[in-house]
Amino acid sequence: MGDLLLVRHGETEWSLSGQHTSFTDLPLTGHGEEQAKSLAPLLTGRAYALALASPLDRAIRTAELAGLTGIVPDPDLHEWDYGGYEGVTTADIHRERPDWDLWTDGVPPGPPGHPGESPERIGARADRVLTRVEKALAADAGDVVLVAHAHFLRVLTARRLGLPPAEGRLFQLATGTVSRLSTEHGRPVITEWNRRP
Repeated sequence: MGDLLLVRHGETEWSLSGQHTSFTDLPLTGHGEEQAKSLAPLLTGRAYALALASPLDRAIRTAELAGLTGIVPDPDLHEWDYGGYEGVTTADIHRERPDWDLWTDGVPPGPPGHPGESPERIGARADRVLTRVEKALAADAGDVVLVAHAHFLRVLTARRLGLPPAEGRLFQLATGTVSRLSTEHGRPVITEWNRRP
């Protein structure tokens, strides 16, 4: 059985400033592009049974710069819909709601089409991705690579390990990194986390 490789996109202006970024499709910064290019040695030369990316430009561009080919955009890999907190930092939110926690409180509704999402709703999307991943890994045709966003990949990791979606809070994920989930004695495990070349 292959491994599941998780790639967080490279730096953007808002990931650098700490602003919540879901549906705002920001490009990579120059540093973010360099981060993405530096991932190529960790990703190329492997056989992939499935290669998926969030449809947002920052994820697709990271995949391209990292040398991945055959990437299929998958809307289920989209970042958490932050609703009314899109573009807002946690520090700014805490000025009005000092005890606010994304993982337990969720977000308020945003503009039309962006009602915000709860951890459970993100978990349902992650479960759909994991169902597709499991089928590809069971075919034993290689690894699976997912190029996406921090909060979504954190929830996906929690679900892969059999944890509730909100336990994604335990897995900090830096920009421009590769993490690897594998199995040990038939159980999912984290093999590498936040790896850079």
